[in-house]
Amino acid sequence: QVRLVESGGGLVRPGDSLRLSCATSVGGFSGYAMAWFRQAPGKEREFVTAMSWSGGSTPYADSVKGRFTISRDNAKNKVYLQMNSLKPEDTAVYYCAARPGAKALGHRDEYDYWGQGTQVTVSS
Repeated sequence: QVRLVESGGGLVRPGDSLRLSCATSVGGFSGYAMAWFRQAPGKEREFVTAMSWSGGSTPYADSVKGRFTISRDNAKNKVYLQMNSLKPEDTAVYYCAARPGAKALGHRDEYDYWGQGTQVTVSS
């Protein structure tokens, strides 16, 4: 059974940085595309970023482009989300997701496995 566990969320001020981590139990991690989504209160879960199994494709939502960076460590079965210049509108529960296959896709229906999420709150 594939298990994803997010960590690193918290309460920060506007302009601060956070690094989220996602630890996975998936066998053959390097054969999975990984993604981060987020869900703010009263809103649908939205795509943030993804990374193909090779790391060669990393699409980002326009709202985070230039501020967030996804990375992965295949040796540790982990994926990370570095978030800089955080804004109050980044406040949400952040979810890690995985799908077997090469492509870094942007729709939540494309992902088979999900973590339980970590809360990120940006407030002054």
